[in-house]
Amino acid sequence: MSTTPRLARLRLAACAAALALAATALAATAATRVDAAVDHETCRPDGLYKTADVTVPYCDVYDENGREKMGADHPRRVIGYFTGWRHGQNGQPAYLASNIPWSKITHINYAFAHVGPDNRISVGADNASNPATGMTFPGQDPALPYKGHFNLLNTLKKQNPHAKTLISVGGWAESGGYFDDAGNRQASGGFYTMTDSQAAIDTFADSAVSFIRKYGFNGVDIDYEYPTSMKDAGNPLDFQIANARRATLMGNYVKLMKSLRERLDRASAQDGKYYLLTIAAPASGYLLRGMETFQVTQYLDYVNIMSYDLHGAWNEFVGPNAALYDDGKDAELAKWGVYTTSQYGGIGYLNTDWAYHYFRGAMPPGRINIGVPYYTRGWKNVNGGTNGLWGTAPKSSGCPTGLTTCGDGAIGIDNVWHDLDGQAETPGGGNPMWHAKNLERGIQGSYIGQYGLDPVNDPNDRISGTYARHYDSTLVAPWLWNSSKKVFLSTEDEQSIRAKAEYVRDTGLGGMMIWELAGDYKWTGSEYFMGDTLTTLAHDTLKTAAPYNATRAKVAIPAEKLDITIEAGGFPVGDSNYPISAKLKITNRSAVTVPGGAEFQWDYSAASPPNAKDQSGFGLTVIGKEHTGANNIGGLKGDYNRVSVKLPAWQSLAPGASVTMDYVYYLPAPGPNNYTVTFGGRTYGLVQDLARGGTVVTPTASPTVTPTGGTCTEPPWEAGKIYTGGQRVSHKGKVWEARWWSQNNEPGTNDVWREVGLCSGPTSSPTITPTVTSSPTITPTVTSSPTVTPTVTSSPTVTPTVTSSPTVTPTVTSSPTVTPTGTYPAWRAGTAYAAGDRVTYQGVNYQCRQPHTALAGWEPSNVPALWQRL
Repeated sequence: MSTTPRLARLRLAACAAALALAATALAATAATRVDAAVDHETCRPDGLYKTADVTVPYCDVYDENGREKMGADHPRRVIGYFTGWRHGQNGQPAYLASNIPWSKITHINYAFAHVGPDNRISVGADNASNPATGMTFPGQDPALPYKGHFNLLNTLKKQNPHAKTLISVGGWAESGGYFDDAGNRQASGGFYTMTDSQAAIDTFADSAVSFIRKYGFNGVDIDYEYPTSMKDAGNPLDFQIANARRATLMGNYVKLMKSLRERLDRASAQDGKYYLLTIAAPASGYLLRGMETFQVTQYLDYVNIMSYDLHGAWNEFVGPNAALYDDGKDAELAKWGVYTTSQYGGIGYLNTDWAYHYFRGAMPPGRINIGVPYYTRGWKNVNGGTNGLWGTAPKSSGCPTGLTTCGDGAIGIDNVWHDLDGQAETPGGGNPMWHAKNLERGIQGSYIGQYGLDPVNDPNDRISGTYARHYDSTLVAPWLWNSSKKVFLSTEDEQSIRAKAEYVRDTGLGGMMIWELAGDYKWTGSEYFMGDTLTTLAHDTLKTAAPYNATRAKVAIPAEKLDITIEAGGFPVGDSNYPISAKLKITNRSAVTVPGGAEFQWDYSAASPPNAKDQSGFGLTVIGKEHTGANNIGGLKGDYNRVSVKLPAWQSLAPGASVTMDYVYYLPAPGPNNYTVTFGGRTYGLVQDLARGGTVVTPTASPTVTPTGGTCTEPPWEAGKIYTGGQRVSHKGKVWEARWWSQNNEPGTNDVWREVGLCSGPTSSPTITPTVTSSPTITPTVTSSPTVTPTVTSSPTVTPTVTSSPTVTPTVTSSPTVTPTGTYPAWRAGTAYAAGDRVTYQGVNYQCRQPHTALAGWEPSNVPALWQRL
């Protein structure tokens, strides 16, 4: 999302007196506190983190099923971003709080506040020219101690008590800096540097609580673009600051969101009024590849997916701004081999449905909202494609700051809501949807002079040719094609918005998010202008929908829970993270020993193909997949893949002990989630899931049964003998099978040997009887531990560098198909290797674990006993 108007780009507001009314606010809310006798845990949404030792008043906002209460005709959310810069006092058309269709929406996000140089939330200096708190607008309440948009929002919210307001922080232009009172951008570091220390995070979180109390907001929305490890992601003006921190950005983001959640929970308990915490999240598979397992979802009431800017003039590939589905023809994905690389399973990831399923891997559908754009993206001089769709518009010079190549973005009359690169227009085809409707009808628009266009003297600012509307029902995407100018403008209209609203309704999602409300349209009798046609359509489609799906798991999760955590960390940074590789650490935080052979199962998102694996010899397998198609044309047909992995027979987990495996998958996925663990004939859920209900138990084992083997028919294991994968031996009454090459590794003492069973029959297991404990539900935090891997050079990925604009929220759309290039001698059969020697095999680096002479079949990827992957 963007944060600046085209001309003035002023970002003004007030927070200097953030504490002045704190005592008054607390006193005023004390009288409205929720009854402490209410069991608020019954209202907590499934999977939402709960701050320890705090009675959070969930029932203020949620019902007994954990669903948000939004009013009688609002079973789903309709969230609109309302921007501060369309105040009308800069010569451009105004869109004020009084223009919002309040009865049609459920939430309003004010865009934007920023991180100030003192690490506090801010909207600028408090003065008469401040749109947020100082300007005067019709209908303001003179009794409030501030003016501006905040006054009018609160005045109108009192008349529409079903609606909630949130303060959004950051955006495209102010994630890494802010605009001062003179309209100049200050590269202060914003989120990037504020999250460097816990002290600064605490300062920001405390100030956010004071801010929403002072200005009457119902919560905080974080729009951080972007805490990813992918190089050159986000605003080019932030590259220097952000690139130096890529390895730690996601981990620090987790700390920020945890701190905000806990501060807001405590404030909620004090005020008897629940405060929401939400984010605007990227939809691009490229960006999400560098965001680990998106661990912040546990702290969010819901996520707003920025499922737009999936294509734009930051590169040459001409396609829809916000397609609902993949059609198997995306020119950008085809260029980078996504459709033809088998590991990706034919899954195209530049569409709304893929982005929804990504987050579905971590959250119930009801805590997810898809984004829809009320603005266009466009190119000129388009070559090929079908009426421009999936054509190309390359440009090798004159690109915006930070880009050496780009797309040939539309300009002039086709770029009314354009950005500025310095003092020059940034080409990009950015227009409100009402201007696109006028182009479709051949209407030039009475307002174009207010946006700096000069059709008398500049031919680019005049309408020429015909803008023919086209629609692809597979993509669910309309566009305008001007064949004489070779201009392609990706749009939204009634047909696409209705289809997306029906998708939300039928899939059980929480709702829709709109960027931004001022782009909606109506017919005035002579032209299209600002209105509420699309927002009303979304509301009308959703108002009779069934309650949203508030449950994350689709498998039965036992009510008895064990305190065992499964944490993913150690991700390689940036392009090195292909395939996506994590260290998966299982830690037993319970009071009972988990025996060897215990089976863990979990779900991960169907947005990633069903080919996850471990590289530690644990034998992890995918045992269930809901999407079975050869591609995702027309949408993914399921939510989850389910995996199973067993602890080695020799690997028990005593209380406090942990075990780590190498976990690999090929497209980004959050979580995992919906865990179970089975041993001793019983299956348990895990506390870590933060599911509603259930009881923490401490199983008590009966005396261990010691197996006694019979006559063994397999040859006995011999020390010093070399064994290869698949060979079987007998040892101490049991049959064992080698997983890979082995020498001097006694069966039962390591993970080289898989236990097949007793020589005379299956292995006996102890019987486990659970004992319910009185301990409260524990809500462990998943922490990230990024590690820097060897630098990988050159990647065919393109990062957008569109400069700030009211509509710019570029998400990089290149494919994560880069395989790391090795930096050591290639592995060769017949070579004698010593411990510590390093080699490259199939583009991956390995270090020798023990001396040996390499043979065919002993390739590093096949023999973990000999080679450690670096």
